[in-house]
Amino acid sequence: MIVQCVGYQNGVSLGSIPLDQLPAALEQPGVWVWLGLFEPDAALLKDIKRIFDLHELAVEDAASAHQRPKIEEYGDSLFLVLHTAILSGKQVMFGETHIFCGQRFIVTVRHGASHGLGRARARCEGMPAQLAKGPGFALYSIMDLIVDEYMPVLEGLQQRFDVLELAIFQQRPSRLTLEGLYELKRELLRLHAAIMPLVDICNELMRFHHGFIHKDVRVYFRDIADHIKRIDQGIDATREMLIAAMQVHLTFETVRQNEVVKGLAGWGAILAIPTMVFSWYGMNFKDMPELNWPYSYPVVMGLVIVGSLLLYRRLKRLGWI
Repeated sequence: MIVQCVGYQNGVSLGSIPLDQLPAALEQPGVWVWLGLFEPDAALLKDIKRIFDLHELAVEDAASAHQRPKIEEYGDSLFLVLHTAILSGKQVMFGETHIFCGQRFIVTVRHGASHGLGRARARCEGMPAQLAKGPGFALYSIMDLIVDEYMPVLEGLQQRFDVLELAIFQQRPSRLTLEGLYELKRELLRLHAAIMPLVDICNELMRFHHGFIHKDVRVYFRDIADHIKRIDQGIDATREMLIAAMQVHLTFETVRQNEVVKGLAGWGAILAIPTMVFSWYGMNFKDMPELNWPYSYPVVMGLVIVGSLLLYRRLKRLGWI
């Protein structure tokens, strides 16, 4: 459940710190810690609450993986909820990352699907001048990594759309294609719901909470907001193409049904000729002049065949059959 716990002083890593030594480490001047957790149990969260003096409501939210993206301030710490998304095969897996950020610590609690925060930690340690400004830069690196992981997910969804679009135009419309389009639309909506609150979170971090975010770090959150807007534009474009593809799919299905109806109507018209003639001669009248004529049968059959062929040729030219 404990991924890693590292202390930092003046932007330099002090190495791993055991959980029971955290209170002593936090008493050292200029030292702050970065603790990463993955799906911790209630007992561990209780210890973390005691060590970092976290608010009970924030800890209660962190224990559950069903929170909306948000930022809240509880006394001496910030509490953030971010949704993560990764592409597993052709499916999008969503998770949550909860972050406690104080002046001397940053604690991350991950639930569900995510790639971990190792790259964010390595990036921070490679920039000691920025890391020396406190946990605010680590918070930026975490958020930036989560936002960057949205782009491969969006590209994967766009590739799925390209396959479905090709199936619409090269194959006959099918229920599986339509189901794939609806599933893709639902995942785009979930991805949109995950990223849009981050714009407000970044704006709030740039304007407020000065006690937690160094003034030189605030400008970095503007870069995250720009990334989010670019991804959102890609989502909107894909959604518009998706809606158009669904309309085209339904149009093709309507056209196909019309072709079937036209074919049935054409054959019905052809069959109407012999039906009318044969029903005429089945009326059992005694005095019908054609009944005693020796050539009546071949003449009637010939007229039926010729009339049917002429009507078939005509309908064929019109594309009805």
